[in-house]
Amino acid sequence: MSTVSRVFDSSERNGVAFVFLRSHLFILLLVFVGTLPLINPLVHGDGVGYYAYLRAPVIQHNLRFEEDWRRANPGFREAKLSPDNQLTADQYASTGYIGNLFTPGPAILWSPFFLLAHAAVLTANLLGAHISADGFSLPYRMMVAFGTSFYGFCGLLLSYLFARKYVESSYALLATLGIWGASSLPVYMYFNPFWSHAHSAFMVALFLWYWDRTQSNRTLSQWILLGVISGLLVDVYFVNGVFLLIPLIESILGFAKDLRSKDGAAFLRRFSVNVAFLVTFVAFLLPTLITRRIIFGGMFRFGSYAELPWNWHAPFWRSVLFSSDHGMLSWTPLLGFALLGLLLPFTKGNLVRVYLAVAAAAFCYVISSYPYWDGLSSYGNRFFISLTPVFVFGLAHLLEGLGVLFPTYRIAFAAQRFALSLFVLWNLGFIFQWGTHMVPARGKISWGAMVHNQVTKVPQEMARSLDSYFTHRGELMQHLEQEDIEQRKQLEIRQGE
Repeated sequence: MSTVSRVFDSSERNGVAFVFLRSHLFILLLVFVGTLPLINPLVHGDGVGYYAYLRAPVIQHNLRFEEDWRRANPGFREAKLSPDNQLTADQYASTGYIGNLFTPGPAILWSPFFLLAHAAVLTANLLGAHISADGFSLPYRMMVAFGTSFYGFCGLLLSYLFARKYVESSYALLATLGIWGASSLPVYMYFNPFWSHAHSAFMVALFLWYWDRTQSNRTLSQWILLGVISGLLVDVYFVNGVFLLIPLIESILGFAKDLRSKDGAAFLRRFSVNVAFLVTFVAFLLPTLITRRIIFGGMFRFGSYAELPWNWHAPFWRSVLFSSDHGMLSWTPLLGFALLGLLLPFTKGNLVRVYLAVAAAAFCYVISSYPYWDGLSSYGNRFFISLTPVFVFGLAHLLEGLGVLFPTYRIAFAAQRFALSLFVLWNLGFIFQWGTHMVPARGKISWGAMVHNQVTKVPQEMARSLDSYFTHRGELMQHLEQEDIEQRKQLEIRQGE
């Protein structure tokens, strides 16, 4: 083949790849826009603590969260306020501040959306509107909830681009859509948007995408930018710090190579860029360290997280994966196939998959050591939403590897699309059961009852409940809140017997 022919063929392949990329991005965007009406702008549960780190500094110019606690949902307030609407003494740290143990990272990511809403509210009020500019009114909550969904979508988009580098793009698209619909992510991207998990999916995806994009010959400026991303990664969710094992292992292997080759100049260059990375990382971790210092009295004090009886022998790893009490694989089984894709040897990107497998194992180890490993009120095991890009990557590799078992690519793609659709439908039915309390929001569930509901009750009641969700959402949320309070009281009674 002539040089001209090779260039022409390469250009043609690049053109086809660009067309596929553009069409796939359009599909992902279309799904995102189509699901935006599902956004639920309700601050409740853990979301109260995360949102307080945004509302109080912007509106009140301090970290006094009393008003956030008083304005929280009933389930959050009931154990924290006395009958006269005063916060109980155990809500305060020794510094006199409310012991808000949640992270400030989501507030940092939300801030553009919140400030835009604040400016719009103030402008509207100047024109004669009467909207509360206190951070609690609907415009603020709606914009921030949209911000969460936007970050979740960006995390999925980056996960697709990351996987697409190593597998055929159609398999990367299928994997992205499959994880989007058949994991715990939809709950925390749409229904509980004031929690931190969709932000974690975005930050981990951004970290992995940029790390992979620059790993061949990372410059000083790229190391600094990776430090910025790493600092925000941990600001959003502490356990995300396990992903820093990836550049750590990468650097250790690089230092070993420099020592073997006796290349002192390369060793010093590597050391200097690693120092720049660490300095930048610490600088962008300051929002967490400063808020810990103000609220708890020390930069490395973390409230009740540090007081809990962590067991570093990781005794809960089986339950984390398989328990009916929010086990990751038992509630969202597609994630098991995604992890399998990291382990099978018949696909490319082997070194990257090793890095991802190490990070996923370390993440599982930490959660397995945590006394509240089940996430209490959680759909599936919500902590593992951080691994969304890892799941997309692994599932894409598995789909591509299994594709060779089919006689044609068209048949393989159709069969896999059908199989993934079943996983998604099953997951959406399960989400509906969990959200409407057909199954308990906390503790173990009965698999027999769950399967029976999937077949009989879910098809009958989903349409009616969705109509209420879109037309009488406030009333529906209040009803579900009361049911949740009753279920929690019953669970406490059973545990006390």
